[in-house]
Amino acid sequence: MTLAAGLGADAPRLQAHLDTFATLSEPDSGPGVTRLAYTPLERRAHAVFSDHMRGLGLTVRTDTAGNTIAELPGTRPGLPALGTGSHLDSVPNAGAYDGVAGVVAAMETARLYVENSVEHAHPIRFVAFAAEEGARFGQACTGSRIVAGLTGPEDLEAKRDAGGVTLAEAMRAVGLDPRNTSAARWRSEDWAAFVELHIEQGSVLDSAGTPIGIVDLISGSTRLRLDLTGRASHTGGTPMHLRADALAAAAEIVLMTEAIASDPRHHGTRATVGRIEASPGSITTISGRTQLYVDVRDVDNDRQRLTAAEIVERAQAISSRRGVQLASHLLADASPVILPRWLRDSVATSATGLGLSYRVMPSGASHDSQMVNHIVPTGMIFVPSGNGGVSHSPDELTGAHELAVGTDVLAAGLLRLDAQLLATEAPTS
Repeated sequence: MTLAAGLGADAPRLQAHLDTFATLSEPDSGPGVTRLAYTPLERRAHAVFSDHMRGLGLTVRTDTAGNTIAELPGTRPGLPALGTGSHLDSVPNAGAYDGVAGVVAAMETARLYVENSVEHAHPIRFVAFAAEEGARFGQACTGSRIVAGLTGPEDLEAKRDAGGVTLAEAMRAVGLDPRNTSAARWRSEDWAAFVELHIEQGSVLDSAGTPIGIVDLISGSTRLRLDLTGRASHTGGTPMHLRADALAAAAEIVLMTEAIASDPRHHGTRATVGRIEASPGSITTISGRTQLYVDVRDVDNDRQRLTAAEIVERAQAISSRRGVQLASHLLADASPVILPRWLRDSVATSATGLGLSYRVMPSGASHDSQMVNHIVPTGMIFVPSGNGGVSHSPDELTGAHELAVGTDVLAAGLLRLDAQLLATEAPTS
């Protein structure tokens, strides 16, 4: 049986999955969902995914990085796998859709295949990645970076959260062994293709009334921490011209960062100071120390790194002029990724076959697909984001029907890839 014979994703069922995951949030954390990387709540979300997949009869395992992988066998033993999935962690006070939409689409696709006895030659793996968000440790896509060989055990001791907990310590606290994460690395020969469904996190699809986005390019990201050290002193006793105000220097750097990304040389660059920490934090004390967290994103590899370097250079000049010392630290760095043309064309054909219009578009956000594309050819499907495209916010919104349409494209796309790749793998004699 194929999707053309009448299969279709169940929107109420998708919504029920979304609602279940939304309840897994830190208590008293404010509005929205707070489910940070490598916390017990994230592991509970993975358990929900595991239970659902086991209930369908799939084999399920958790790798040494904390990624959960469910497998549906194919009819031809020995073939490499097709894959789909996304992540289950969130930023603080997030919405209910970022990452989770791709996981519930994977869960629904598995149900469609199992309950309708859909045959496919390749095994299909459904993946819930760990620690995609960089909100806790500064590095995005940790689980997928590990499987791609881009993050090793030695890197996990260097990343710390705001409380000083290292990534390695956080992993150990939820029963994972950071010394053994190399065992989670994927082998390219084990995988044929991977397709991730995700909400757009922008308003292009919704404003145009287009149901499907097909991603051709994922922006890179360079993340920095700037440490400014001035001189803490009394706000009343210190004249303005004798101050070394770390927070005032930081304010100037914030505006400088915005100005760089907004000038004509940086069309397509996005640079953001998303967090500021100032101490001692008293209304009557000039700030003696301030930390800025900077995120530079671009679709141009060279411009991304040159922009980050320019921000540091100009921040140094601002600090020196104000009598403040500056130290810069690279937190994470990922290059832009061009996704394979043949794979996105295959997904586009699946959308057209379902009578759906689509738009080829870049992604400004980082995704697990960006990392696994180093190992396996990867594609991305976007579904519309409502409420003006807002994301990383409790106001994030994608309708269950819109997600069901995207799930139909995902399910049909994997089956098309199965047939397409089988034709290229078949003997020619």
